Parts: sequence; structure tokens; C-alpha cells
Amino acid sequence: MADPTDTAAQPGTPYRVLARKYRPRSFRDLVGQEPMVRTLTNAFEANRIAQAWMLTGVRGVGKTTTARILARALNYQTDTVDRPTIDMLDTGVHDQAIMEGRHVDVVEMDAASHTGIDDIREIIAQVRYRPVSARYKVYIIDEVHMLSTQAFNGLLKTLEEPPEHVKFVFATTEIRKVPITVLSRCQRFDLRRVDPAAMIGHLRNVLGQEGIEAEDDALRILARASEGSVRDALSLTDQAIAHGAGHVGTQTVRDMLGLADRARVVQLFELVMRGDGSGALREFAEQYQAGADPVVVLQDLADFAHLVTSLRFVPETAGDASLSPDEVERGRDFAARLSVKALSEVWQMLLRAIGEAREAASPRQAAEMALIRISYAATLPGPDELVRLLQGAAPGGVAPNPGSVPASAPAPAAAQPARSAEASRPFDLAAAGPRPEPPRPAPVPVTPAATRPAPVVAAPPAARPDPAPVPSEPRPSPVAEIVPPPAPKPAPPARLEPVRPETARQAPASVGLAERMQAAPSAALAQRPVPQLAEDALPRTLEAVEALILERRDSHLRARLRRYMRPVHVEAGVIRFEPAPGAPPTLAGDLQKRLLEWTGRRWVVDTVETGGAPTLDEAAAERRARLIREAEGDPEVAALLAALPGAFVREVRLRGEPEPEEAAPEEAEALAPLAEEGGEHGLPELIDADPADRDYGEDSVLFDQDAQPDEDDD
Repeated sequence: MADPTDTAAQPGTPYRVLARKYRPRSFRDLVGQEPMVRTLTNAFEANRIAQAWMLTGVRGVGKTTTARILARALNYQTDTVDRPTIDMLDTGVHDQAIMEGRHVDVVEMDAASHTGIDDIREIIAQVRYRPVSARYKVYIIDEVHMLSTQAFNGLLKTLEEPPEHVKFVFATTEIRKVPITVLSRCQRFDLRRVDPAAMIGHLRNVLGQEGIEAEDDALRILARASEGSVRDALSLTDQAIAHGAGHVGTQTVRDMLGLADRARVVQLFELVMRGDGSGALREFAEQYQAGADPVVVLQDLADFAHLVTSLRFVPETAGDASLSPDEVERGRDFAARLSVKALSEVWQMLLRAIGEAREAASPRQAAEMALIRISYAATLPGPDELVRLLQGAAPGGVAPNPGSVPASAPAPAAAQPARSAEASRPFDLAAAGPRPEPPRPAPVPVTPAATRPAPVVAAPPAARPDPAPVPSEPRPSPVAEIVPPPAPKPAPPARLEPVRPETARQAPASVGLAERMQAAPSAALAQRPVPQLAEDALPRTLEAVEALILERRDSHLRARLRRYMRPVHVEAGVIRFEPAPGAPPTLAGDLQKRLLEWTGRRWVVDTVETGGAPTLDEAAAERRARLIREAEGDPEVAALLAALPGAFVREVRLRGEPEPEEAAPEEAEALAPLAEEGGEHGLPELIDADPADRDYGEDSVLFDQDAQPDEDDD
């Protein structure tokens, strides 16, 4: 409600901004803080009034205002009421001076400018004296987290046992910086962000009292831009009134904030997801000419991608009052058509693009390049289409040769819904209705061969016989990952990606992404006593030592072992190796110390000058290069490479072989030099949310490719 003593509307008086004019004067006027109001109401009614309160929350949610209202409630006094109360219906004796911050018994201190122990000593010296005219002497310390450690320590005793006539109210936006010894002496209230519905209602009420008309979409934009801060919302509304000459219109607010029309943002999102790069650039240029900020456009695209994802998982998101009906309808349509993989990767690409645009000399150029990058990725063929090509099918979904279909592949028609030709493409608005997620095919069991597998050289498709139901000696065949060609650019430095050695070892099943991201075992884990391993359980090969290091989650030591140790002799309790160039001098000692901790036995780890075998990384790189050469010599792969000019084999993985593990951040540092940022082939790479997708970089298709063969293919 407006200040009843406000005279700003009278001629000749200075104007007061809306945030001050409509500052709440009682708990009934607070917006969106019902839990705190209910707690304080019960406490005052039961006469269980605390000696100190801690108010925390983001900027502009009412911390200082709440502190003044508390001081007013504590000292409320009228002709009929002479006790602390929440129900302050009439103006009390001390109300006006307290709300204006000039009452002699209500001391407000800004801790940002009074941080030292001397300021606290002054408060401690004053608390012993009784209030001059009010019931309580109230100390309001704003931004209390800015106090020094000495100031906090000096305040502790007074805060724990203050005189009965003294109350403390603290306010802070950084609650974690306040010592726990102070927090334990206060009642804490977390002031919440105001939800969009309450914010829109408050703005509509304020504008109604001001006699100003406003469009609903304009209020939605203001509520969204305020991020739950009432002060920010009122300040933006003040600016919008001046910008629109007394009328708050939707286009006026967009122009003021540098925003594009939400409908045009959705249109741009659709063009990008269709892969229409030229159309996306034209639409972006029109929005830019209309005054939209490039960074804000990218942020709006990311917001809409987040909205689509939220609608997919939490349909109740549609009830958000800050969303227009058209946004909800279009968001539901995209949620029904786009996969989670597509949305997560688009989000990651947009997030990176926002950072690039902020740092670029020309944000517009950075935004345009990001739109081109996403549009290009949206047009690439998906893994299912490449599988069809490998099996002898045409890109458009022509049925593969029957001889190329594995006998163990699932075939029941009921479990495999028909997938049309556009299923291999990212997005098609022409498809009618939402498309359900297809079930994942059952994995094909493969028995690993005892010897090193050789690439399969297949006869022409017409001459292929029907496969036997169960091969007597199954041979794993290499699966080549074909990556379409990137844009021409100078060749970057080669990067050797760590691949499992030829003598593969099984990583512990408990080691996942979170474990690989840890730099080293925690102190508690390192200090935990480890039982002595039995003789037959000790590692006897360098690969077994690596597996033990991986199990103990020491990715840094593992990276150094793989890169710098050329094994000469390895047995239980003894490791001799030739250090590779650049090996740290402490490698042998570090490994010896860790093995002692992990196995409970003393190990002899020493170095020799010559005679070492290739390191694990060198062996893995040689194996990778050999498999790629063999795959490129395969007739089917060669035919596929010829059909896709400029394509190349990026990785080869044998059927039944586990996927190569990704290096943790610390491991990546130890494996330097790596290729420059931007990916192995010049395009930026993403961190895939699904480990099954980690083989595909940003230049691959953005959409769910768990495709099943068409029913026509049988």
C-alpha cells in the first residue's frame, strides 16, 4: 500500500520512486512472505518474542523493510494499544520515525561501511542504556556478513545475553559468510523470491493506484525480468512508465529491456532446430535491427529450451503465470517432438554461445556463428541412419539386406513401433501428433574371441548368405564411427585419445562419472586402514596396477602411469620401468606410497634407463591407428566413405568391447599436450549427459537416435 503521508503527488513536491512510495508498512503489506509472517504472528500473540532475528534472501525481497516493520511492531503504541503486536491497524506514536529510519531508539547500521571492532564497541557501550522514548532499543545491522571476524567475536557475548530492553535484527544476502556462532543465537528467516503470479498481482495493484494502464504481457515480462525481487520489479515498472509516456505496453517493455518478441524467439528456435541456418540468420538479423541484444536473444533461446525440457518432465510448469498461453502451447509441441538428448545438447551449445558472445568483440557475430553451428549440427545424419548405411541400406530408410541383420536382433513387431523415414532426422513439424520414445533394443550378446580380432571383409550384399543362428566361433567385428567432414580449416595438432590397451582389463563396475571427476581419494579414504591383500590378489601386470588405481579413484596418478611408465618388469610387489620423456621425478615414489596404502604390502618401484616397452598410452594409440587402418580397408566402410565425401573414421570399437573411458579434468591436464579447445577436428565438443553418447561430438546429430528398423525392413 502507498505511504499515507506521501506528498509526492502534490504539486511542487519531489517525485518518489514506486519502490519507496509503495514500501510495505505492516506485515499485511509484505508480498510473498506468508510463512515468515505466520511465524512472527504466532510468536507475538504468545509473547514468545526472540532477542535477535536473522533475515536472509536475495536483493529486493524486503529484508530491510521487514526489519523496520519488526521494530515498529516491537514499539507499537497508540491510545488503545500499548504492547508489541503484529496487528498495526492505526498509525502509532513511533511509526513514522521508525519507517523513515530516523527514530532515536531504532539504530540502523550498514555493516558494509562499519565493519570494524570499534563500531561494535560503540554498540556494546550503548546497549546498557534504556531507550529514550520507545519500548525497545532496536539495532538493525544490514549486510551483517561484511563485519570483520573481530567484530563478530566482540558481538557474541552481548548477542547471547542482551539487556531485556534491546533487540537485534540482522539482514544479509550472504548467509554462508555469517559465523555459525552468530546464527545459533538468532531466529533465522529466509525471505523467498516472489513467485510470478504474486508479482504480477502486486504490479497490477500498484499501477491501478497510480491510474496507469498496463498490458498483461508487459507485466509478465517485468515479473520475469525481476527474478523475484519486488524492488527490481517496481524499479523496472517506474522506468517502463517513463519510457511509454504513462502507458506500460508490451513492445515498450521489450524495447526498454532489449528483448525480442517471445513469439519471434520461438520462431528462431524452430528454424534452428529444423537446420534452416539461412532462415535463422535472417530472423536474427530482423530481431537485431529491432533492437534486440544478441546475448539476450541467446539467453531467450536457452530459456525456451529449458522451458521445453521442463514441460517434458514436469507438465505442471505450464501453470507458471509468467508464461503466455502461446509459449505454453508451442513449448508442449516441441516437448512432444524433441528428445531429451536433443534438448540437453542444444542447452549446452547455447550456454557456451552465451559466454562466447559476452566475451567477443562483436556479440552479433558470435551469436550468428552459434546459430550456424547449431543449425549445421541439426542436419547431420543420426547414428541409426549410419547403421542403415553400414548394413547396406539407403539413407532414406531403404530396407537393409536380410543377410546383414543379426540373427539375435529383436524381431517381435509389437515391441518395435514403425518408424517413418523422418525418424532419422532431428525434427519435422510435418509429423502429426507427438512421437513416443522408441524402446531401446536389447543388447546383442557377443562372446569375445581369444585372439586379436581382424576386420570383417564382407562379400557384396547380393552374395551374402543368411547368418547362422549361433556361430560356433564368434568373431567380434569392428564398428567404425563415421564423422561427417568439418568446415575446412588449418589442421590442428594431433591429439592421442587414450584407448584401452590390447590386453583389456575390466574396470570396476562401481567407477562412474562422479568418481572419475574426483582428483584424488579424500583424506578420510586415504587414512582408512586397508586390509592386506592376499598374494593371489596382488596386481601382476601394469594393466592390473592401473585397474587398482582406477578403483581407488586416483585419476592423476593413473594418467601419469599411462603416459610416462614404460614397463620393463612387473610382478607382485615389484615394478621396474623406464621413465618416458617428461616423467615427473616423484612418479616412482608416489606409486610406491599408494601401493603400500592400498595393498598393505611394501612394493619395490624403481627405474631403469633403457629396455622399456611402450607406455599404455603409446600402445593404445598404436592399436587405435591400426584398427582405423583396418577399418578403412574394409570394403563396406570404404564404400560408405566414398558415399560421404570428406568423411573419415574417427574411432573403431570392437563389438562387445566396453567403451573407452573419458579422462577426468585432472587426468586431461596430465595427458597434455592435448588439442586446442574446439575439439579434435575443429568443432566444439560437449559433455554428454548420457555416457552412451560420449563418442559423438557437437558435430553429430542433436536428437534421439534410438531408432528401430522400419516394419517395412523385415
